[in-house]
Amino acid sequence: MSIQPVVGSPLENTEFIVAMALAAQTAGAKALRIEGIANVVAVAEKVTIPIIGIVKRDLIDSPVRITPYIKDVEQLEIAGASIIAFDATDRVRPETREAIADAIKDSECFAMADCSCFQDGRWAAEYGVDIIGSTLSGYVGEVEPTEPDLLLVRQFADAGYFTMAEGRYNTPELAAKAIANGAIAVTVGSALTRLEVVTQWFNTATRAEVKQNEHVSY
Repeated sequence: MSIQPVVGSPLENTEFIVAMALAAQTAGAKALRIEGIANVVAVAEKVTIPIIGIVKRDLIDSPVRITPYIKDVEQLEIAGASIIAFDATDRVRPETREAIADAIKDSECFAMADCSCFQDGRWAAEYGVDIIGSTLSGYVGEVEPTEPDLLLVRQFADAGYFTMAEGRYNTPELAAKAIANGAIAVTVGSALTRLEVVTQWFNTATRAEVKQNEHVSY
């Protein structure tokens, strides 16, 4: 489960993030994806399941946001992460993906590659990254899809990678499809922890139905 509240949300508060983490653990979550050093520290003190730690940064000269610096890796390990995820795409970045992967290898943590395509995953697997995720599929282009990339999950699984399905798994049915396509695990985020996003889904659906009914003659 990924617990990353909407930026600026009233829920973007370490206390609430810890509460959601505890609730998720109680409900059976097997790991928690947590952003930010302070949040990782706080959650690690309260839960017993593994934490996938990340640091997100908005950089002026690079589109890479997820754990772009070696110092992020070092701080996440100290904070209590068991797994450290990083952007594994081949894009302009402040420090090479090889350097980030090496830093994680030198730590006591497992490495997870957030990938956008099969080539990213192949590079990560060949470089010795432990977990290959479909996290960034659909997020590096101009148009963001609405459905998860099950084909990429299948490609990773068929290649023998430890595959984490992530990205737009908004229903139990979609999560089950990821497992059916070979994923070892599935990360679910917005559907569980971003109240504003889910509320908008319901608003959009109900308003569309109301608008459609306005044009129906009885």
